[in-house]
Amino acid sequence: MTSATPRLTPLAWALLFLLGLLWGGSFFFARIAVHEVPPFTLVLLRLGIAALALHIYLRGRFGTYSILKEHWRSFLILGFINNALPHTLIFFGQTEIGAGLASILNATTPIWTVIIANQWTADEKLTGAKLAGCAAGLAGTCILIGPSAMTASAAPLWALILPVMAAISYGMAGTYGKRFRGIPAPVTAAGQLTASSLIMLPVSLIADQPWTLATPSTHAIAAIIALALLSTALGYLIYFRILSIAGATNTSLVTLLVPPSAILLGALFLGERLAMTDLVGMAVIGFGLVLLDGRILRMRKKTV
Repeated sequence: MTSATPRLTPLAWALLFLLGLLWGGSFFFARIAVHEVPPFTLVLLRLGIAALALHIYLRGRFGTYSILKEHWRSFLILGFINNALPHTLIFFGQTEIGAGLASILNATTPIWTVIIANQWTADEKLTGAKLAGCAAGLAGTCILIGPSAMTASAAPLWALILPVMAAISYGMAGTYGKRFRGIPAPVTAAGQLTASSLIMLPVSLIADQPWTLATPSTHAIAAIIALALLSTALGYLIYFRILSIAGATNTSLVTLLVPPSAILLGALFLGERLAMTDLVGMAVIGFGLVLLDGRILRMRKKTV
């Protein structure tokens, strides 16, 4: 007997839109902070403050500490592939590229999630529509990255590749995170953030020696706090709630909603502008994500 394919409910869609706004803001906040705080230390601050906030929120409810003790190995894995690694890759990329472009490249997450979920799960197998969506999304990524390989004045190729690598890591995390369905979402969020903070602590201390850094400006401090509390602590509470009711592939569709938020914030407050190839690439990726969702194709079949 096979499991039913997870579907997006109205509640899940509402949570997706809210999460898209919060995670779109993360690229905006990071773009401000990364100019004053090195990426490793910025990741540590983001994760550490968020973890502390969630522990204060939980106050040991839901059997938090017994769950963390029992599943600490799994939380370390999830914290690495869902926080420590992708956040570091994105922040290093954002030292050279803007919030909007970074979010567009990260919007390939559903593509990688579909490919990984097809191998790792029994209820999210690859279909013709998903295969077409993957092809369109990869084409969009090539459009975005391609010009930089030919133009010396563009952002360096490595800065464009890093958010894509982060998307692959997120795809692995979305599928791996399904094993936490029986654990309350706040506990899962606190567990992975605690684990990833412990991972990043020695990295930051050794690589950046944060005690030697200049004190960040008020704007950078505000961006770090917003990044930790809104985009991370609150964001992951919502993320794991969606994951528990809608599955990995559906949850990863949030990245379709992230670029418009990041682009709007970057344009309004940072003066960022995107080239036509960036917009075309985003449109192609968006088309691929619509195919991955499959909603339009199901509606057409019903009308035939």
